This record gives sequence, C-alpha cells and structure tokens, in this order.
Amino acid sequence: MKAVILAAGEGKRCRPLTLTRSKVMLPVANKPILEHIINALVKNNIKEIILVVGYKKERIMDYFEDGINFGVKIEYVEQKAQIGTAHAILQARDLMGKEEKKFVVVNGDNIIGPEAIADLISGEEGDATLLTCKKDNVSGYGVIVAKGKKVVEIIEKPKTLVSHLINTGIYLFKSDIFGMIERTSISTTGEYAITDTLQMMIDEGLPVTTAITNAEWLDAAYSWNLLEANTIVLGDFETDLSKAKIEDCVSIKGSVSIGSNTTIRAGSYIVGPVVIGDNCDIGPNVVILPSTSIGNNVSIASFTYIKNSILMGDVRISTHSNLSSSVVGSNVTTGPNFITEEGEELHIILENELHEAEKLGTVIGDDTDIGGNVLVRAGKMVSSNCRISSGKTISEDVPTNALVK
Repeated sequence: MKAVILAAGEGKRCRPLTLTRSKVMLPVANKPILEHIINALVKNNIKEIILVVGYKKERIMDYFEDGINFGVKIEYVEQKAQIGTAHAILQARDLMGKEEKKFVVVNGDNIIGPEAIADLISGEEGDATLLTCKKDNVSGYGVIVAKGKKVVEIIEKPKTLVSHLINTGIYLFKSDIFGMIERTSISTTGEYAITDTLQMMIDEGLPVTTAITNAEWLDAAYSWNLLEANTIVLGDFETDLSKAKIEDCVSIKGSVSIGSNTTIRAGSYIVGPVVIGDNCDIGPNVVILPSTSIGNNVSIASFTYIKNSILMGDVRISTHSNLSSSVVGSNVTTGPNFITEEGEELHIILENELHEAEKLGTVIGDDTDIGGNVLVRAGKMVSSNCRISSGKTISEDVPTNALVK
C-alpha cells in the first residue's frame, strides 16, 4: 500500500515560524513533523510515499531526498496552487500506478502515532474510511455524524455540539476516489475540499465509514501547539548520554537524550524529558527543565533557565536568561538577561482573527537578534529578521524585518 502525504501548504497560523519553512518542517523533539509521520507509516510497513509539495518545497526535498535514509521510497508531485485537499490528492493520481487499489492519505502537519495508522487499516470498510477520534471540546474541528460505522454527515466547525467524533484528516481510499474528486464542486472558500467529495459520496449512497482511534493524534494548528506536541513526543524518548561530553558536578534526571559533540558544563541541572542536539555548548550552571528540545549547534550561557520550550538550530542564548513555554526559531541570538514572560489563557490575534493559547511565553522567528535586558510580554510574538535593542520591553507583536530601538 502507498501513502499520499499532503505537504503543500504554508501553515499561516504558525507564522512567524512558517515564513522561512513550511509547517511540515517545523521541529518537534528535534525532528520535522513530517519525519514523525513517515516513521509512523514505516512502522505499519507503508514504505512507498507520494509527497504532495508546494510552499517552500525545496527545503522538504533537500531534507528527505528520495527517502532512502528514512527507510522509504519518496516520489514528489507539486501542487502549484494550494486550492484544497481534494485538489492536492488528485495531483498524486499519475504516480499511483494502475495496480494500486487503495492508499492512505495523511496530512503532513499532524502529529500521529503508528497505532493511529494501524487503527485506520484494520478498521477499513466501504469505498472510503475516515479515521476519527473522540474529543470533549470539538470547537474548531470538523466533526463526523455516524450511525455505527457508517458516516451520515461531515460538518466543518459546527456552531452547536452534534458529535464528539473529530475528523483527523487521515483517510484510506480506493483508487475510484480520483473520479469522485473530479466531480467535486469548488467550495464557498474557493477550495476543493476532500470532505465535500466524501459528503457527495454519502449523498449518492456510497459506503463511507469511520474507524475510531484512541492513539496519538494532534493537529498543531498554531505555533504554540508545537509545545504540546513536543511534550507528547518526548514522552517516548529514552536516556542516551553516550555521545555527550559531561563535566563534573552535572545533575541529570529523567529521560534525557544528548547528541554527539555536545558539552554539558559543570553545575548544570537537567530534568527530562529533554532532548539536546549535536555540537551544543550548555552551561556552566544552566537549568533545563522538562519538555524542552534544543536543536543542533546551540549555545546556552551560564545561569540561564529554560523550561517547556523549543530552541531550533544555531541559537545563542546569553547569560542570566529565562525562557518558559517559548518557541525560538533558527539563528536567533539574545543578549544577557533575556526573559520571556509566561501567561495562561492568552488571547492572540492572527490573520485578523482572535485565538486562545492555554499557555505561552513567546514565539520568535528565524534570524532575529535581541539585545541584553529585554523582556517579552506573554503571548507577544517576534517575527523573522528583527533587531531589538537592549533594555526594551516588548508589549506588542514585532513585525518582520523590524528594528526596535
């Protein structure tokens, strides 16, 4: 069986991180989201993958190449205009092969466990099977109304509670789906949605069914959802200190994985789950607390405190800094005494819409340089390629290429 992974979109709700990479390449536990998905497919013996790419496709293709290093065979097809999931799936038809009778479709920007794929395959029935999971709070999701296994209706973001079954966006289709997609009308939002295709099939009496999973699945819709995803994935890590250089008087507790040529200097205190990449220099006297991922080539200077955060590659954090519940993009440099304030139940405006973050410090885009003695207020975001002078308090979002004097 082949898998089609939809990886063409930008992920605007994850800006500023997606200004320089597609959402599928955002790191969780030091690996792109897309790599976690491929690993889940491999564990179900699905090793032929069609990647539908578009936005920032070169970065995806350079990383995964032909897939051999990940135990799979990858073929690429471009969706030149991102006009919906049905349209994206249709792009894979010519690579599917006439012998392929059925295939799996996965969104490339969700965190999924291998058990979820297994539940879909074992629960397959009818012309199309949708993987669903149960949630108490279904706001913001598409929901499935079903009688037994039979899907009756698919409702996008209902205003009233009609079902606790969430559509995960993971499907098992027969090759006949391509013909149905060609008959699908464009939606009011200007896209060709696969849920519209499925509803058309239901209306025509074709058997569309649901498979329910209790396995790991998370839609990282917003940049702050990466922190939750990071916590989930780090929960599966095991301790590996064999490649690290650990000086005397270092305390390491819990599951901590440290990469090659990384030095943990004296007096540092690390409590897992934590993952630290290659070629890092940590300490002395640095505290790193649970649910933290630190990428490759990162330096964290003395008397710095970090918890529940993601630091991408090539980051430099200076002395006496404090980062909580924050995501820091690649090639970010901070001066001493850099502090991210942490808040809960925050209201954040993205794309002129109001959203809520349960807990967040800040999100900082790539290639940003921050001076010393800078405080970022809870929930305020700093975009890419910014310069912030020393002594500033950031109380509003900082736009791309900004200079804050």
